[in-house]
Order: sequence, then structure tokens, then C-alpha cells
Amino acid sequence: MDLNKIICDDCVNGLTRIEDNMVDLIYLDPPFFTQDVQHLSSKESKIEFSFLDKWDSMDAYLLFMEERLIECKRTLKDTGSIFVHCDRNASHYLKVLLDKIFGMKNFQSEIIWTYKRWSNSKKGLLNNHQVILFYSKTDRFKFNRIYTDYSETTNVDQILQDRVRDKDGKAKYKTDENGDVVIGQSKKGVPLSDVWEIPYLNPKAKERVGYPTQKPIVLLEQIIKIVTDEGDIVVDPFAGSGTTLVAAKMLNRKYYGFDISTAAVSLTEDRLATLIKTDSFLLKKGKAAYQNLSDNQMAILKSINATPVQRNSGIDGFLSEYVDGKPVSVKIQKEEETLDEAINKLIKASKTKKCEYMILIRTHIDFIKVFDFNNVPQGVVIMDSYEMQLDEHLNNKINELFAL
Repeated sequence: MDLNKIICDDCVNGLTRIEDNMVDLIYLDPPFFTQDVQHLSSKESKIEFSFLDKWDSMDAYLLFMEERLIECKRTLKDTGSIFVHCDRNASHYLKVLLDKIFGMKNFQSEIIWTYKRWSNSKKGLLNNHQVILFYSKTDRFKFNRIYTDYSETTNVDQILQDRVRDKDGKAKYKTDENGDVVIGQSKKGVPLSDVWEIPYLNPKAKERVGYPTQKPIVLLEQIIKIVTDEGDIVVDPFAGSGTTLVAAKMLNRKYYGFDISTAAVSLTEDRLATLIKTDSFLLKKGKAAYQNLSDNQMAILKSINATPVQRNSGIDGFLSEYVDGKPVSVKIQKEEETLDEAINKLIKASKTKKCEYMILIRTHIDFIKVFDFNNVPQGVVIMDSYEMQLDEHLNNKINELFAL
């Protein structure tokens, strides 16, 4: 079989080109049983990519999937694995189908891919995750353990110390004959869990190509790294925008893909010719890198029931409730800012938000320039922070005592 190709064909036919027991990893991002037409346009080429995801019944959908999953199993090595991407529409049905084809004992994980996407389109809980069902062909499947960083709440110094069970079965630190704590083996981090927080591709991401169900490369890279090594074969029966094949090529794996859309095949070929990947700031720097508000500022915003805004020099938050149907912006004066400077930044940043009312939290008295409180701009409300109010109260008490 000629590898490193994308073929325009239904995978039920295309998979027959692959010999038995040849593939190390199969990743499927098939139709989700959305009962809708999935479509999106590329901004650059103006081409609309679409596919029909409507079915006469769940039985018809499952029959479609079963035919293709049986072929997938045939092509997998005994050390191979399959990852089936789905969502709440049919994940429970697909789980039963995969149990039937691969066996319940070969179910390895239900991976939850979670991300942040905001929508107020309908009643109910916001849907912010998808499911990836991980099955092996046998119990001899290849698996590469991946480690992640410890959480901020983990006491790493305690983890380094060995533990044993006492006579009551309670864990305690292990000590040597001198009573000193025994240090355990080196720790690489936390083994990767089945909940993956990987950002959804934002509209301006360099790797976004306008395909309606495009997944981020970092998601596929993680899957590929778990169960394959360099030189292994990765197959995607529903290649779509080609993300799996792009990730495989970047990681020096061999690849093979199918899609019934000539536009999707052409798109994939273009992406394979010019590899582009968007770095995830969240994954590289962590959540803390998105936060510039101090604990004190967060406490102030919480005390007035305001939602924090990170990385905005003019606005630190918004009141949770609108006033007269408009948002109310909040800024906390910084140490290096005069009251004039803080107000000007607040007003400028609030213009595009259509704020008619703005709150400025004063944190200190300006000694460089005296502020004229008779000329406070319209719509701006100045409030003193609790620390200022407390300082003023204590100073008044001290002055009263000295006056006596």
C-alpha cells in the first residue's frame, strides 16, 4: 500500500485497500448524528465546505458506522488502537456498538475533550465538551505514558516523600532507622487523565481553514503520541480537513486518509504541502498567564458582585447586572495611576462597550495632582476602596484623640 496519501473515496471501500493487521492507530471523526447539514466557508478561498449529517433513524446511522468500524478492526495490528470522536447525540449508542465489535474488555477510556465556547442560543446547560472513545484491539496495545504538570494546589514537597501504611492501614511518611523521612523516586508529574482541556480553534487561528468540524492539531498530536511511535501508521477514515494527517506528518508518522469530498481532499493536500500549526498560549503558559488581576483586585470585584476582566488596562470588571439595559464597567485605580489617569482609561475603554455608567474604585490619595471632585465626568461614580475607608476612619479617630 502506498502510504502518506489522502484518497477521495468512501472509507467503507477505501479501507479494503489496507491489509489485515497493518495499522497502529485509527482516529475517526465521523458524522455525529446531528440531523443537520454541517457547513462553513473558508475566508481566504471563499469555498464552502459542507456535508450531510441527516439520517432516517438511529438504526440507519449505527449500521453505517458498524460497517466501517468492522473494517477498521480488521486493519488494526494486535498492538493497535482506535479513537472514535463523538458527542452527546450518539456517544452512548457508539459505546455499545464498539463494545460489540471490539469487546468490552478492550475499552480503555472515555476521553472528555473540554473547551470554552460561549453561546446563549438555547435553554439548558452550555455544551462545552465532546467525547473520544478509546478502544484497543487486544490487551497488548501500545501505550506511551504522558505526564502533565501538578496543579497549583499540590504540595510537591510532600509528594517527594515516600509513604507506607501503618498497622491500621493509614498512610504515613516512611522513615529510616534514624527517624528521617525517606525520599522516594523522582516524580515526572501527573499521568495524563481522561479529561483534556484543549482550546477550541478560535476564528483567527492560523491553522483554521474554514472546515465546519475542524479539530485543533494539538488534540490529534496528543492522541497520536499516546499509542504510536515514530514510523507507525495512522489512518483517518473521515479525514475532513486533514488535521489527523497533518499531525501525523508533523510527528514523523506514516499516514493514510479517506474522504468522499473532493474539496476536503484538495484542502488536506494543501495543508500537507504547507504545514501550519497554531501554538496554544493556554497550553504553553497555563491559565495563570491569562490573569493580570491581583488577589486584592479580585476580592474588590467580588465584593461588588462584578465579573472580572483580565488583560484590559481600562476595565477590570463589569457589574453582574445591567443598569438601564447597559453594562456597567468597573476599574480599580492602580498604584502608579492618578485619579485623572484612571478615569480617562476607564472612559476610553468603556466607549466601545456602550457603558453609560462606570465605577472607579479609588485606592489611594493623589499627592502629585489634586483631583477636582466637582468636575467628575458624567456617568462616572467614584468609590473608595475598603482600605481607604478604613484608613480614613482610623486617621479621624487618631486626630480626635490628639485634639483632646
